[in-house]
Amino acid sequence: MNLTADIALAHRLADAARAAIRPHFRSGLAAERKGDATPVTLADQAAEEAMRAILAAEVPDDAVHGEEFGATNGSSGRTWVLDPIDGTAGFLAGRPLFGTLIALIVDGWPVLGVIDQPILDERWLGVTGKPTTLNGKPVRTRPCGALADASLATTGPHYFDDHDGEHFMGLAAQTDHKRMVMGGDCYNYAMLASGHLDLVCEANLKLHDYAALVPIVEGAGGTMCDWNGDPLHAASDGRVLALGDPARLEDVIEALACHH
Repeated sequence: MNLTADIALAHRLADAARAAIRPHFRSGLAAERKGDATPVTLADQAAEEAMRAILAAEVPDDAVHGEEFGATNGSSGRTWVLDPIDGTAGFLAGRPLFGTLIALIVDGWPVLGVIDQPILDERWLGVTGKPTTLNGKPVRTRPCGALADASLATTGPHYFDDHDGEHFMGLAAQTDHKRMVMGGDCYNYAMLASGHLDLVCEANLKLHDYAALVPIVEGAGGTMCDWNGDPLHAASDGRVLALGDPARLEDVIEALACHH
């Protein structure tokens, strides 16, 4: 599968989102509440609109799935998945740990992903069969010899229901929990791909939250899967694991299941 043209297109999408987002950062921008009570801003909407305009002009047969404006059907078997600001709460708090997520899914599987941090000028690119890069330079996950030495990250405990929260705490107890990181959204996965974290565990993610992350983590030598260890695809249930060292996967799955 030759994705050269799609890579160039993904960069143009990220550039357009940057231009829409940057003027609003730390500007005192107001937020509205969506139906699920999560915040949304004019920056989210403007960034997605900018990306959708490019896709409509350049690849009109491709489907588009965006966080803010839903799904547009296509006929090519390809879907662009957009999350203009993953981490809107952090964006509103003036923390540059959010990111624009761009993914290309072909026949249900993510084959290209971008995490773009427009304030810090950082862009991770993952493409199936190629090494993941940060601003054009390859990055790698780090080895983790034992689960007890793993640094674990998650966006926050409030994203787990009681059942999933018990399983998460079962996992956390077996990691180096004094180094556990809370907050960070997609930036945690970028840090894992760059070798600064070992493990990310989350639940209730939607397709636009995780699709772009899969090629980035896996192209850096890590693995992503659901809580059963199965690969992530368009119909996954939103329980997501990312590991820098795939050798720890069995340990992680076992620790997550400890309350059964």
